[in-house]
Amino acid sequence: MKNQWIEFLYGRVTVKVSGKGLERFLNVLTRNGLHIWNVKRHGTETITFKMRVKDALKIRQYARISDCKISFLRRSGAPFLLRRLLKNSGFMLGAAAFLFIIFFLSNVIWGIEIKGAKPATEYQIRKELDKMGVKIGKVQFFVDNVEGIQRRLTDNIGALTWVGVELKGTTYHLQVVEKNEPKKPEKLAPQNLIAKKKAIIFKRFVETGQPVVDINDHVEKGQLLVSGVYGQEGGPSELVAAKGEIWGETWYKSDVKLPLVTHFNVFTGKEEEKHSLLLWNVEIPIWGFGKPEFKKYETEKNVHKIHFLKWELPISYINKTIREREEIQRTYSEKEAEQNALELAKKEIKSKLDEDAMIIDEKILHKQYKNGKVILAIHFKIIENIAVGQPISKETPE
Repeated sequence: MKNQWIEFLYGRVTVKVSGKGLERFLNVLTRNGLHIWNVKRHGTETITFKMRVKDALKIRQYARISDCKISFLRRSGAPFLLRRLLKNSGFMLGAAAFLFIIFFLSNVIWGIEIKGAKPATEYQIRKELDKMGVKIGKVQFFVDNVEGIQRRLTDNIGALTWVGVELKGTTYHLQVVEKNEPKKPEKLAPQNLIAKKKAIIFKRFVETGQPVVDINDHVEKGQLLVSGVYGQEGGPSELVAAKGEIWGETWYKSDVKLPLVTHFNVFTGKEEEKHSLLLWNVEIPIWGFGKPEFKKYETEKNVHKIHFLKWELPISYINKTIREREEIQRTYSEKEAEQNALELAKKEIKSKLDEDAMIIDEKILHKQYKNGKVILAIHFKIIENIAVGQPISKETPE
């Protein structure tokens, strides 16, 4: 039947009718608007059929005026199913509570495993995880997703080069790569130390080898600074690996441009929270409806997979944080623009130098204001280690 779902909602009964004049009895029922179906004959004086519950209440009055006997065999449909559920409500509530507890416990953090970290670094990681709320017993919905956890750990713990975060069931697995410790000095082959660039010698520290330059000497690129050859002229010589640091004053020129008027975005501090469920590819809002009230905003989206025991369900919980932002225009005075341009030039220079290099002086060689920008040519004095190794062979006559 096309409308059997409707019949299920209303409820239906299976009726058994015995006696003579069965066909006449059925005709009486249909003429009076009682809907029957699935009529089956069982012998010559018995039939069964199905009808709605509300019609079954009227059938007896027609059975009294006919020579038939009726009985109800089976009741089915939503009303009777609901009645049975209510009758067994204690069992149903217990089953629902059991499933809810299993579902809840399947989405709680029960383990945090960290591999590849030293004890001190592991302690730092667990301390940082506690600050983020990633701890045993915490519901997964209320912590950052794995990308957010990975990003915060990398940003906040200096000892980490990389950390991979993976959620398997109820356990977070962290694979850690720590920054390399300084390697033990390798045994070097015989070498000299030469200048890697033009400089004036500022100070020197020689571990092995014979220095051939002194403080305030002017050296060119490639010039010998420390010899790896010991011995007197005409006598036997010994080749060693010259080691040390020769610090020299070097010079750099930087050209930088900076606009007098800049535009940038800032957050106002106002934000909205939206919560929804992602069922397959359909997002169903559960809290926070409609479009954001802000004209300009940025959205941070956290997606949390929902688990049941070890299985990942096709349902995800989505938490969106919508933050209002506004565009700010900053206008620099000429003095402020020059200072900011100078700081920008320093950062660019430092990015090209070793970590231990020092800027000791800077001088603006040229300054120009053009097309709303300040244009500076800046001269920097740097103190840096200018010594680099140059291999030498046994045939070297030095």
